[in-house]
Amino acid sequence: METVRPKSAHRSSSNGKSRLSRTFHKVISLRTATKIASTNGMGICVLTSQNKSQQEEDEATADQKHGVSKFKQKAVMEALLAKLFAGVTTIKAAYAELQMAQHPYNSDAIHAADQAVVEELRTLSELKRKFLKKELNLSPQVTLMLAEIQEQQSLMRTFEITVKKLESETEVKNSIIDSLKKQLEESRAVNKSLEKRLNASGPLSMFDNVQLRMLNPSHFVQFLHCVLRSVRSFVKMMIREMELAQWDLDAAAKIIEPETRFPVQSHRCFVLESFVCKTMLEGFNSPDFSLTGDSKSHKHRPEQYFDQFRNLKSANPKHLVSQNPQSSFSKFIRSKYLSLVHAKMECSFFGNLNQRKLLISGGFPETAFFMGFAEMAKRVWLLHRMAFSLHEEVSIFLVKKGCRFSEVYMENVADDSLSSGEIGDANVDIRVSFTVVPGFKIGQTVIQSLVYSSPVIHPPNPDVR
Repeated sequence: METVRPKSAHRSSSNGKSRLSRTFHKVISLRTATKIASTNGMGICVLTSQNKSQQEEDEATADQKHGVSKFKQKAVMEALLAKLFAGVTTIKAAYAELQMAQHPYNSDAIHAADQAVVEELRTLSELKRKFLKKELNLSPQVTLMLAEIQEQQSLMRTFEITVKKLESETEVKNSIIDSLKKQLEESRAVNKSLEKRLNASGPLSMFDNVQLRMLNPSHFVQFLHCVLRSVRSFVKMMIREMELAQWDLDAAAKIIEPETRFPVQSHRCFVLESFVCKTMLEGFNSPDFSLTGDSKSHKHRPEQYFDQFRNLKSANPKHLVSQNPQSSFSKFIRSKYLSLVHAKMECSFFGNLNQRKLLISGGFPETAFFMGFAEMAKRVWLLHRMAFSLHEEVSIFLVKKGCRFSEVYMENVADDSLSSGEIGDANVDIRVSFTVVPGFKIGQTVIQSLVYSSPVIHPPNPDVR
C-alpha cells in the first residue's frame, strides 16, 4: 500500500536542509568577511582570517628582532670604540714610562715599557682583524666596564709618571738652588775675607815702619783714607741689614736730612755715611775723645799717644775689649755703638737686643755686624791717637748747611756733575746740603771736608747785561 506523505512534511524537510546549508555558508562568510554592516549603520568588530593574522605576527616578530639586533649592534660598536680608546690611553701611558726611563737611564723600565707598547699594539691589531672579518664577539656591558677600568688605570699611571717627573725636576732645581746658595756663601766669605784684609792688616801695614819723628800730615791723610774705607764698608753692611728688615731707605734718609733731594737714588748712602762719620768723630778735638765728659781733659805727651797707636794698630778689637773691659778703647767702643745703633734699629735688624746687653755687661758680640763696627771704631780711635801724636794742633770742622761751595775747604762727593754757572737766563749757585765727612786742620794744613752739594737757581739779574 502506497503511503502518501503530506506536502507540508516534505516541504519542512527541504527547508531544514537549505537552512543548514545557509548557516554553514554564513559561518564561512563571517570568517572570510572583514566587516558586516548592520541594519542600523553601526560597525561590527573586524574578523581576520587565520592566515592573515599569522602573517602580521611574523612581520611584528621580524621587526622586533630587527630592532633588537640594531640596538645590540650599536652597543657593540660603542664597546668597540671604548676598548679602542682605552688601548690608545694604555699606549700613551706606556710611552710616557718609556720617556721617563730615559733620564736617568733604566734598562729594565725601558724594556717593560717597550713590551707594554708592543702588547697593546698587538691587541689593537687583533681587534681590527676581527672587526674587518666581522668576527667580533663582545659583551657590550662587560667590554664597556673593562675598557673604563683599563682607561682609568692608564690615566693613573700617566698621572703617577707626571708626578714623578715633576718631583725629579724639583729635586734637580733644588740641587741647583743649593749649589748656587753654596756658591753665594763662598763668594760672600771670599768677599768678607778680601774686605777684611783690605780694611785690616793690608792698608795698615804701610804704617809699620813709621817713626814718631817722621810723622807728618801726609801720614794722617793716608790713615784717614783707611778710616773712610772702613766707614763705607760698615755703611754698606748697615744698608744691607735695612733692606733685609724691609726698611724704607727714602724715609730713613729724609729723617736725617729732610730738606735734601737726591737726583740719583744711590746718593742716599751719603746720608748714612754722614750720620756714621759725625757720630764716630764727635769729641775728636778732646784728648780723651770726650769719654770722661771733661772738656778740659789733660793732654798727654805725643810719645804716649803714638805708643798707643803702634800697640793697638795690629791688635784684635775682640781681645782688647775682652781683656780689659774698662780701658779707654773699650769705653769708646761701647759709647759709640750705643750712640750709633739705636735699640729699635738693633731689634729691627736682629729681632732682639742681645748684642747691646752683652756689650754693656763687658762682653764682645761676635756677629758680622758688630765685627764690622768694631773694626771701624778701632780705626777711628787710631786716627785720634795719630792726630794727638803730631806736634801740631789738630782740630775738626763741619761745614754749615747752605754755605757756598768752596774748593779750598770742601770736596763734593756727588762726582763732578754740579758746577756753578748759568743755565739759560738763570744763575746757578752750588750750596752745601750736608757734610758727609768733617774736615781737619793740622796747624796750617787743611784737609778738605767731604760735602754733598746741590744747585740753587737764582732768578736772572736784570741789571747785569
